[in-house]
Order: sequence, then C-alpha cells, then structure tokens
Amino acid sequence: MSDVATRIDDIVRNKDVVLFMKGSALFPQCGFSSRAIAILDHLGVAYDTVDVLQDAEIRNGIKEYSDWPTIPQLYVKGEFVGGSDIMMEMFEAGELQQLVQDKQVARAEGA
Repeated sequence: MSDVATRIDDIVRNKDVVLFMKGSALFPQCGFSSRAIAILDHLGVAYDTVDVLQDAEIRNGIKEYSDWPTIPQLYVKGEFVGGSDIMMEMFEAGELQQLVQDKQVARAEGA
C-alpha cells in the first residue's frame, strides 16, 4: 500500500463518519460538497471532513482508494458509501438514516 493509501486508510478506519470533500464543513467549495454536508447535518451525526483541496496526494489518492472517480466521498465506519448523489438517494429512501443507526454512529453534540 502506498504512503497516501496508508494515510487514507488510517483516516477512514479511525473516524466513524468521514467526508472527503472540497473545502470545509463551514465553507464547502462546490455544490456537491455543500449538499453532502447538508445531508450529514440533517442526520445529526458526528462527522469529520478532509479538505482534498489542501492535499493533492489525498485528492488523487482517494479516487484510487475507493475506485470512485468523484469527490465528495462518504465513509461510515470504514465502509465507502458513495458521493453526494448516492447520499441524496439513500437519504430520500431512508437508507442513510438506517445505515447510521445500524452502525451506531454517534450523534452530533446538540443533535
């Protein structure tokens, strides 16, 4: 495993919910990342983000790691879920809510 793949693997495995995105939760840098943050906020779960614009190795490496060509990318308890379109479809169907419940994801403070 390459150094960047090892770094990504450590992040994915050590965070319950992590979103690799463009920008930050407070200042998303694309509409897809903004939509992904809105979904996570609506779910009320605790999550971490990784700004791929700050690290070119992560930005390119995450696409290889997941074998998924676009960003953002959501991981829940080490499992790749998908990008913002898949997140939206799952949320609308109630599947994302069920996933975070089944995986016993911690609630965000104040949620």
